[in-house]
Amino acid sequence: MAIINKNLPELGLKREDCYEMSWLNTTTFWADYPLGTPTSVLLKRPSDPPGAFFKSKSDYVKKPIPKEGIEKIFKTMLKFNTLWMQWNPYGGVMDEIPSNATAFPHRKENLFKIQYFALWTDAKATDANLGLMKELYGVAEPYVSSNPREAFLNYRDIDVGSNPSGETIVEEAQIYGSKYFLGNLKRLMDVKAKYDPENFFKYEQSVPPLRAT
Repeated sequence: MAIINKNLPELGLKREDCYEMSWLNTTTFWADYPLGTPTSVLLKRPSDPPGAFFKSKSDYVKKPIPKEGIEKIFKTMLKFNTLWMQWNPYGGVMDEIPSNATAFPHRKENLFKIQYFALWTDAKATDANLGLMKELYGVAEPYVSSNPREAFLNYRDIDVGSNPSGETIVEEAQIYGSKYFLGNLKRLMDVKAKYDPENFFKYEQSVPPLRAT
C-alpha cells in the first residue's frame, strides 16, 4: 500500500479496499459472488442458455508505450462500449524467478500484461464484437512483445493458433505453444509424452506429446 500511495496518490488507496484470500476463494470473487460465498456454489452449473458472451485476448509489454501509442489505443477502445482493457503490472518478485522455473515463462523484462475483454448479450452481435476486438488488438501491435507476440494461457484465445477438434498436431501446437510457454514448450511436450503418451487429455490448445500426429 505504501508503494502504491507514494507513486499513485490519486488513487487514495485504503486498507479496506484490499482483500487477502486463498486462490480458491478468488474463483468466487472473480465470478462476482459476494465476499464469503462458499466455493461450492461453483458446482451449480446453469441449465439455461448463456445470458452473455465474452472474448478475451492478451499481450505483454516490455517497453513503455509512448504517449502517441496510448492515445491511439484508448481512442480505439473508447469507440466501443462493449470493450475494456486491464493492465496488470509485473516486476518485483516475479523478476527474481527464472522463466524456466515453472511452465509459466512471462517474468523478467515484462512491464505489464494487457487483457482485452469484450462482453455482449445479443448473440447476433457476436461477429461485430469479435471484429472490434481484433481492431483494438491490431492497434496495440506496435507496442507489445513480438517474435513471438506473447500471450497469457488463462485468457484462452484461439486467434493465436489452435488445433482442429479431436486432433493435436505438433506443428500447430508449436504456433500457440510458443506464445503461451516460450522456451518451456519442448519440456512440457516431453512431460506430456511421459504421462499421457496417447494424448487422451486434449483440447484445441493443449500441449501434445512429441509423437502426436
